[in-house]
Amino acid sequence: MFDAPGGTRIAYRHATGTGPTVVFLPGYMSDMAGGKACAVMDWARGQGRGCLLLDYSGCGGSEGNFAEGTLSQWRDEVVALIEAEVIGPVILVGSSMGGWLMLLVAERLGQRVAGLVGIAAAPDFTTWGFGSADKARLAAGETVLEDNSYGPEPTPTHPGFWVDGQANLRLGRTIALDCPVRLIHGQRDNDVPWRVSIELAEALRSDDIQVTLVKGGDHRLSRAEDIALLLRTLAAL
Repeated sequence: MFDAPGGTRIAYRHATGTGPTVVFLPGYMSDMAGGKACAVMDWARGQGRGCLLLDYSGCGGSEGNFAEGTLSQWRDEVVALIEAEVIGPVILVGSSMGGWLMLLVAERLGQRVAGLVGIAAAPDFTTWGFGSADKARLAAGETVLEDNSYGPEPTPTHPGFWVDGQANLRLGRTIALDCPVRLIHGQRDNDVPWRVSIELAEALRSDDIQVTLVKGGDHRLSRAEDIALLLRTLAAL
């Protein structure tokens, strides 16, 4: 466990190795026990490369209250953990919301970031992911519950998270990152439109950007062929 800023203890797994350390950033309400995170760790260990997995506060094995979590808080936890545990450059891999968080983390880490890999990256989803009625409820301090395609319980969006997200919007302006970027997105993604990855590619200042669209891929991109694509992408970086 890692003592994050504010005293919350963060669960993590760290394998040391050669080359840039791969840091996996899970999606909203996800954790490091997910299939993609585990596949990345297994690949890194098999290749003798460094890898860092973690659970944000309020998620998985970490302490904290999920209802109090925000992008800014989770960014600070990730940055602090990397600075404490990792020597040398990193490659940030962000899944869904983690693809938004990786931008915020990369801005803080600067030249330490050797590359970014977005998997169905969802920057700015507090804007395009909600209708006007739900935005009004969130702005008024209410929690919004949505149907959950992946489990029986509804997915909550808490007002603190939404307000913080609105303060961390990145699309529609230049994102001052110059490292190589690889974005993978399924065209059957019902949660994050694949055009978000195109918009992100346009916003990033880097000239070394590739967007891969997977025609049959859904939001999770967790089929065997999707995982293989992710690992090939990492290997190439």
